Amino acid sequence: MDNKRVEDLIEMIRNRCLLNNVGGIKYLSVLFRSMDTDFDKRLSYRELNEGMKSFGLEIVKDDFKMLFDAFDKDKDKQIDFLELVAKLRPPMTKRRVDVINQAFDSLDVNKDGILSIDDLKIVYLTNAKRHPKFLSGEWTEEQVLRNFLDSIDTPGNPDGNVTREEFMNYYAGVSSTVDDDSYFDLMMRACYGLPNRGT
Repeated sequence: MDNKRVEDLIEMIRNRCLLNNVGGIKYLSVLFRSMDTDFDKRLSYRELNEGMKSFGLEIVKDDFKMLFDAFDKDKDKQIDFLELVAKLRPPMTKRRVDVINQAFDSLDVNKDGILSIDDLKIVYLTNAKRHPKFLSGEWTEEQVLRNFLDSIDTPGNPDGNVTREEFMNYYAGVSSTVDDDSYFDLMMRACYGLPNRGT
């Protein structure tokens, strides 16, 4: 496999996704669902190939075979959403990855590697009570917390639990819209009440 060629192809697809939608990762979920013509939540070789063509990307057969193999991490001849995102997620600096992990750790109260409503009830309830729909009486605390989880969960398939990888995927999309590492770090710390760097 020509790794440089595969990386160039992935970069081309990533750039196209980011051009189409500021959120990037959210757009990938739309793209994924449009390619998944048999609705099994996995992409076959044919589905990905046809999807890329409809996306305006003509990739020659040998290159496409290498690309499919690069996406198919578990080598089961199918690509699930997380495999696709893992390759197309915009790269981030160590500083950004570190602050995203700190934010996740601050929310994961029981340290099981999954964010659930029970975690958020302990550490995020004050924020939930300031949500406009809670203040208006339209939503309960639980609905506000579930909405927060669903916004970060795998798009199109929210299950009420957010893994570290899903959290990282979401913020990789946010990260792609923020040029400055310091500003991204500051934004994450303010959002999740994390201590400032060096304190």
